[in-house]
Amino acid sequence: MLTNAPRGTKDILPEQTINWLWLENKIRELCALYGYDEIRTPTFEHTELFLRGIGEGTDVVDKEMYTFTDRGDRSITLRPENTASVVRAYLQNKLYANVGLVKLFYIGSMFRYDRPQAGRLREFHQFGVEAIGEKNPAVDAEIILLAWEFLRSLGLNDLTLKINTVGCPACRPIFRRKLTEYFTENAEDLCEDCLRRLEKNPLRILDCKVDASKDVLDDAPRIETCLCDDCREHFNSLKKFLTSAGIEYVVDNRLVRGLDYYTKTAFEIQYAPLGAQSAVAGGGRYDGLIKEIGGDDTPAVGFAAGLERILLALELQGMLPAQTKKIDAFVVSGGAAAEVYAFKLLTDLRRQNISAAMDFAKKSMKAQMKSAAKSGAKFALIVGDDEVASSTVTIKNLETAAQENVAFAEVSEKICGEL
Repeated sequence: MLTNAPRGTKDILPEQTINWLWLENKIRELCALYGYDEIRTPTFEHTELFLRGIGEGTDVVDKEMYTFTDRGDRSITLRPENTASVVRAYLQNKLYANVGLVKLFYIGSMFRYDRPQAGRLREFHQFGVEAIGEKNPAVDAEIILLAWEFLRSLGLNDLTLKINTVGCPACRPIFRRKLTEYFTENAEDLCEDCLRRLEKNPLRILDCKVDASKDVLDDAPRIETCLCDDCREHFNSLKKFLTSAGIEYVVDNRLVRGLDYYTKTAFEIQYAPLGAQSAVAGGGRYDGLIKEIGGDDTPAVGFAAGLERILLALELQGMLPAQTKKIDAFVVSGGAAAEVYAFKLLTDLRRQNISAAMDFAKKSMKAQMKSAAKSGAKFALIVGDDEVASSTVTIKNLETAAQENVAFAEVSEKICGEL
């Protein structure tokens, strides 16, 4: 039906937008504290960017991307995630030219064809952070700390940080070979998707939700037996940095994340009250992505957090901020001359940065006063024939019911003094 939004999408209504703006302001304040600058990338990209960046064989590429051919016969995809887009922008705009470590964050819509559920839509919004140009594990720790402090600043306390290492091109092939041998021997215990993953990318099997409770995953080889010295030292250093910052963590050997570009560090922050879909933020290091897309060999690390899921968590726990009044003053008028006078008053108030509204439906003054009360305004500014004749305005405080007559030219100053 034309009156229904497409499945998996939803409108964000005015009373909800207040919460979104509050959350986005929290993000911008925290990122400024950490020295991250905002970037905005296009909503769609060339499909090849995500095929090379995310990796074929992942659920995102194989099942979830919104891909179409445009009128120029080009394959275009609505962004399913934003790291690949940020890296593309980093290369195209030569952001690496003037500084060593480039620190960026974004807020925006992503698109994945997935089964809609609470906090998980086909059009969803992510806040993400990317630090490009430094291999020091202290940067991994800073990224994790930023994600952690963001969630804690919102009042979410029942959080669990899970970390792992997924190796690098030097040691991951060894782990991949062991996984392939093991899961081939135990193929009868795998779901259909995992059988397909076995051929393309056996690491994805460790992330399977269908087989999650099966012994076949619990008994699978662990990557720590395959790590090269560099990856092992990187992971040990990361743990030391997290400990120094007072951040508790759990090492989860099955944590591989859902995208192929991760190397070394992978992490996820879970909020237990959300149940099965408890992940609210996650990310890791992706040292090979920039070279894969066409740049130089450049280290990088980042994370993303789903804003719908975070807002759901805050709503379930009663942690969303109280709604505040929308306007300072509501102008009430009676008669044609008073209406023009009231409109001038309305304009003057706004030019003095006083939020104000009036009723344009030519209702009775009694009905307008009811509208003023419903608006949440602190003041009703009443204009009738007597006020027009004397160049005054009657100001009524809707909280105390006190009122007084004030010269037109002094109204703004009077209201500012009492707000």
